Amino acid sequence: MELSGHLALITGAGQGIGRACAEVFALKGADLILFDKNPAALTEVAGQTARTGRQVFTRTLDLTDIDALNKAVKEVKSKGRIDILVNNAGFDRPGTVAKISTSDFLEVLSIHVVVPFTLIQLLLPDMRKAGWGRIINVSSIYALIGAKAEVAYSTAKAGVIGLTKSVAKEAGSDGVTVNTVLPGMTRTPTIEKFMADKYKQLIINNTPLGRMGEAEEIASVIAFLSSDEASFITGTPIPVSGGWGI
Repeated sequence: MELSGHLALITGAGQGIGRACAEVFALKGADLILFDKNPAALTEVAGQTARTGRQVFTRTLDLTDIDALNKAVKEVKSKGRIDILVNNAGFDRPGTVAKISTSDFLEVLSIHVVVPFTLIQLLLPDMRKAGWGRIINVSSIYALIGAKAEVAYSTAKAGVIGLTKSVAKEAGSDGVTVNTVLPGMTRTPTIEKFMADKYKQLIINNTPLGRMGEAEEIASVIAFLSSDEASFITGTPIPVSGGWGI
C-alpha cells in the first residue's frame, strides 16, 4: 500500500474520515491537497500531516459553490498531477419524506453527488491521459438499507454508487479505477456530538462486530483502493460496516 509519488486530493479533510485519510495517506508517502470549509480544522490537519515530510496544500472553501470549486481545482493543479481523488465531504439534513424541505433535500444531493461529479469531471481527463488514476467515493451503508428520517442522505449515498459504477465503466480502459466505500456507524466528531446514545446502541446491537468503526479503519480501506495492490478492483461498492447491513 505504498503511495509515494502520488498526489491525492481529499475533500472534507478537516475531521472524521477525511482527516484520517489525510493522516494515513501521508504516512504511506502521498503528497496531499486538502479541501475543507473549516479553516481552523484544516490548518490543524495540515500541520499534523506535514510532520511526515510530505507536501501538503490546503484550500478552505464551500465545495457546493461550484464556481469556487472550479477555481480551487484550477489553482491546485499547478502543484502537480492529481492522480488520487477521495470524495469524502458531506453533511446531513435529517427528515422524513413528509417533513424535509426540497431545499434541504437538494443541498444533501449537492454535496454528496454534484460535488463528487464535478471533481471527477475536472480531474478524470488528466488521469486518463496519464494511464493511471484512483477515485474513491465515500458512500454509506444507508445506500443499501435506507434509513427512517434519512431520506435525503440515503438517496444521495445511493446516487454515489451509481456515479461510481458509471465512471468506472468509462475510465477503466485508461487505467483509472473508481470505487466506493460504504461505512457503517463510525466514530467521528459528528456522531459523537449529535447522535443520541440510544441510537448508537441500537446500531451497535445490529452490528455483528458489536461496536462502531474507527475513522482510521475506513481510511485504511480507502488507502488500499488507492494503491497498486487494488489494481483489479473497480466499480465496486465495499461495505466497511462491521457487518451492519448484511
